[in-house]
Amino acid sequence: MLGFPSNDFGGQEPGSNEEIKTFCKRTYDVTFPMFAKVPVKGSSKVPLYGFLTGAKGGEIGWNFTKFLVGPDGKVIDRFSSMTSPDSGSVARAIEKALGK
Repeated sequence: MLGFPSNDFGGQEPGSNEEIKTFCKRTYDVTFPMFAKVPVKGSSKVPLYGFLTGAKGGEIGWNFTKFLVGPDGKVIDRFSSMTSPDSGSVARAIEKALGK
């Protein structure tokens, strides 16, 4: 799991990268790597999100959208911001991708 903060959704991430990381750790107990804040939608989105959204479902509607990427680099699945990272649907998709 990797986190890419973005301020593209109602200005929810106005802080510095360190402030965002601290907030996510304190509020959501995030233990996965957090990267620098990036644009993830519109004409200024970073290439990674161009690839992810082009492969599965188009533009991101809100923060916390999740993508499952296989070892071959292909996007396997996409989960909405309302889906918890530890939900059964995410776990099943990961297990399926791992052949379990």
